[in-house]
Amino acid sequence: MDERTLLAYDEHAAGYCDEWLSQPPAADLQRLWRHFFNAGGRTADIGSGSGRDVDWLSRNGYPCEGWDGSGRLVAEAGRRFPRWRFQESRLPELAGVPTAAYANVVCETVIMHLSAGEIEPAVRSLGRIVAPEGTLYLSWRVGADADMRDPAGRLYSAFSVQTVRETLAGWRLLYDVEETSESSGKRVQRLVARRDAR
Repeated sequence: MDERTLLAYDEHAAGYCDEWLSQPPAADLQRLWRHFFNAGGRTADIGSGSGRDVDWLSRNGYPCEGWDGSGRLVAEAGRRFPRWRFQESRLPELAGVPTAAYANVVCETVIMHLSAGEIEPAVRSLGRIVAPEGTLYLSWRVGADADMRDPAGRLYSAFSVQTVRETLAGWRLLYDVEETSESSGKRVQRLVARRDAR
């Protein structure tokens, strides 16, 4: 994970959580999750941020654990949503996150904070934690033709969707669309993929 991005989140965790929680509900995401996710299955949110999605998933039949690379965001999410479990782990390694443990995995607009060379290993790590016949939901911000940083120093990496598709070779792609997020208003690429039974 990009160190300057993590530093920005650590230094301004409360402010980012306030911003994310003030956005409109992620109704489009929730429709996708209801359609594709395994109801009642153990769920992980990788890059759980404010904890909003962990809260919604857990309250709607997808018992969810949050993982984030920023220790300060983990603490903020735990303070705001004390019913649920939040832990620290970073992409691309996801050290400490159990293998083949989750029926559903969410990684919402996180991987663009990795360098282009870390995208493939990050997607492989996300796939590693998905249980057989489990489902991975993965999205990232799109639009820039080259890497850029915002005024806070957060990295937005430019990479091809084909890199992700190729890394998920052998998975069933159930959804693969570039669209505008109803919550953030940003253009995002969204993929839903299902692992086979082996």
